[in-house]
Amino acid sequence: MKTTVGIIGATGYGGIQLLRLLADHPQVDVVYLGAEQNVGIPIQKLYPFLSMDRVTEAVNITQITQRCEVVFLSAPKGVAVKLVPDLLAGGCRVIDLSADYRFHNLKTYEQWYDLPRQDQATASKAVYGLPELYREQLTTTRLVGCPGCYATASLLAVAPLLKQGLILPDSVIIDAKSGISGAGRNASADNLFAEADSTVVAYNIGRHRHIPEIEQVCSHLLGGTEIQVQFTPHRIPMSRGIMATLYGQMRDPGLVTEDMLMIYEAFYRLAPFVKIMGNGIYPQTKWVTGTNNCMIGLEADGRTGRIVVVSVIDNLLKGQSSQAVQCMNLMLGWEETLGLPRLGYYP
Repeated sequence: MKTTVGIIGATGYGGIQLLRLLADHPQVDVVYLGAEQNVGIPIQKLYPFLSMDRVTEAVNITQITQRCEVVFLSAPKGVAVKLVPDLLAGGCRVIDLSADYRFHNLKTYEQWYDLPRQDQATASKAVYGLPELYREQLTTTRLVGCPGCYATASLLAVAPLLKQGLILPDSVIIDAKSGISGAGRNASADNLFAEADSTVVAYNIGRHRHIPEIEQVCSHLLGGTEIQVQFTPHRIPMSRGIMATLYGQMRDPGLVTEDMLMIYEAFYRLAPFVKIMGNGIYPQTKWVTGTNNCMIGLEADGRTGRIVVVSVIDNLLKGQSSQAVQCMNLMLGWEETLGLPRLGYYP
C-alpha cells in the first residue's frame, strides 16, 4: 500500500519539482495538488511535459487530512503558519519548504520576516530538515522545516570545520551565487531575461533572510555559542544552481589540504548525497544539476592560514524539493536515497 501525499503550492517551481520527483517515487501516490491560483485546471495543461491527469484544487484542510498521510507545503512565507497546526491535528506528517518552521526562536523569525507569530508550541516540534546533520531527529518527527537553498550549500560547507573546532568561528565569510530560479516563478523585474542576462549582481548584503538560519545551525554545531557570519549572495545569469564559497581562519595553519579532505570524508561518510572532491578539484554547478547531490572541494591555503571551501548544489533540488523528499524518506523509515536523482545530465 502506497503512502498518500499532497502538495500545497503545486504550481510554482518548488511544487513542480516535487511533483516530478514524487510521480516517480515507488512508495507514494500523489492524491492532492493544492493551489491558490489556477484552481480547477489540469496540471498537464499548465505544464504539458507532465504526463499526469490530476487537477489542481482549492486548499481545503478537511479534504487534505482525509486523503493525505504526508503533506508538502511549497508556499510563500506565512502560509504554513496558518495551515500546519490543523494538518498535524488531522494526523498528517508535514514538510514545509518555506521559512515558517526553520526557527525555534520565533523572535528571530519575526525580526527577519516581518510577520508576528503566536505558535511557539508548534514551532518547537519542528526539526530542521538538513539530513546530513539531523538525520536521527528526522526519523521521529511529524513536522519538518526545510532549509533555504543558500543555507543548505553553506552549512554543508562549514559543518565539519565548526564541529571539529578547526577554524575560528568569528572568521567565517560566505560568498554565494545562485541561478535566477531561486527568486521563484513570480519574480520581480530584476529577474527578467533582459535585466539578468550578462551581469552578476550582489544583493541583500548583510540582511539576506538565510543568514539567521545559517547562524542558528552554526551555533548548534558550537554547542550553543552564538556566532555571526558574513554572507553575501549574488544572482548570476543561469537558470539553476548554487555555489557557496566559504573562507575561515584555521586554528592550526599547519594543516594541509589532504588533512582537511580526510576530515570531510570522515564527517560525511554516512551521507550518500555529499561528494567530497579530490585534491585540486573544485566542483561546478553543472555537475549537480538535476540531482540531490552536494559536491564539495577545498583548499587549505598555507600562505594565508585560511581554508577555502567550495560547495555546489541544485537550488531547486538539494536546495529545496529533493531535500524535502529525502526528509520524507527518513520520516517514514525508508531508504534515504529512495526515488532521488544521483546522476545529472552533462553537458
